[in-house]
Amino acid sequence: MNKKLLCAALLGGLSLAGAANAQEFDDRWYITGSTGFNLQDNDRDTNNAPFVTLGLGKFINPYWSIDGELNYQNPNRDSNQDLNWSQYGISFDARRHFIAEGRNWNPYLLMGLGYQQEEVEFDNFPNPDSPFEDEAGGVSAKFGGGLQGDLGRVKIRTELAYRVNNAIDDTDAALRLDDPPPERNDGPDYFGDVLASVGVVIPLGPEPMAPVAPAPVAPSCADLDDDGDGVNNCDDKCPDSQAGQTIGPDGCPVPVSIDLKGVNFDFDKSTLRPDAVAILNEAVQILQRYPELRVEVAGHTDLCGTDAYNQSLSERRASAVYDYLSSNGIDASRMVGPNGYGESRPLEPTAQTLPECKNERNRRTELNVQN
Repeated sequence: MNKKLLCAALLGGLSLAGAANAQEFDDRWYITGSTGFNLQDNDRDTNNAPFVTLGLGKFINPYWSIDGELNYQNPNRDSNQDLNWSQYGISFDARRHFIAEGRNWNPYLLMGLGYQQEEVEFDNFPNPDSPFEDEAGGVSAKFGGGLQGDLGRVKIRTELAYRVNNAIDDTDAALRLDDPPPERNDGPDYFGDVLASVGVVIPLGPEPMAPVAPAPVAPSCADLDDDGDGVNNCDDKCPDSQAGQTIGPDGCPVPVSIDLKGVNFDFDKSTLRPDAVAILNEAVQILQRYPELRVEVAGHTDLCGTDAYNQSLSERRASAVYDYLSSNGIDASRMVGPNGYGESRPLEPTAQTLPECKNERNRRTELNVQN
């Protein structure tokens, strides 16, 4: 595996980390860079050496982050410092952060898997093909811990980790030049290195904005009922009604005697005129809105005619209104009557001679509240 393949693997692997997203934490992608010191395994035949890393990552929830990271180091050989020994690789690391509110520095645990590639020169003098270079690579595993500090725009990581990977066996590589090869004395198949580093974490893109609460919407008059009478302010024509009053659909107190103005009758008739229907419908709405109301249905006549005839006519007029209310859902238990009062209760007394006795206002019906 060469360096181009390592870069492609870094980008491809990190694309899998983008599936998780939330708004309670900073989920921006970030780049990382670090430098540190590698305490090499004693069996490597190399000096301890500095190393550098470059990575890309993001938090997938408030406590877990995933990083992809490239690394490189080039230490000297113990046996011959003129011979090349270099190592580079890639790792995919998961970090579990232990974050406490109000704390700038928070610890974390680290675990990761990756691939490490080595390029090593060997000298097998006096073999004419010496020195020669060998390459090998294999899976690596890493675990450790560290601290991450929040400095605002940039975060700092201090980390200590242990990495295990298989590597080129110096003895095996050198013996490849011998023909026939002598008896082999294999070295270890895996080496363990201690990695100590300090790095930076730089988020990409603008800092996420805190969610802005929507501006409060002023309630409309349809949502308000300032006097508490059950009628919204838009429809309330009497906004100062008092508690305990019986209120109509227009927000106004219902009078004790409901004069059905307009529900009048033609002379010597008891049939409802078309213009009376709309007025009676308003009465139906009032009675439906206030089911506790009980009313008397009363009919009246003008002063023309005999008392007996006017009494009968007023009863028929009261019955016409009573029947209309009943047919529109007002229960009979809520209505007293129908009662006729003839000409005994005129609104405007007039003489008994025609045409003065034909006063239309007296030819009326009323709903008299009983409670």
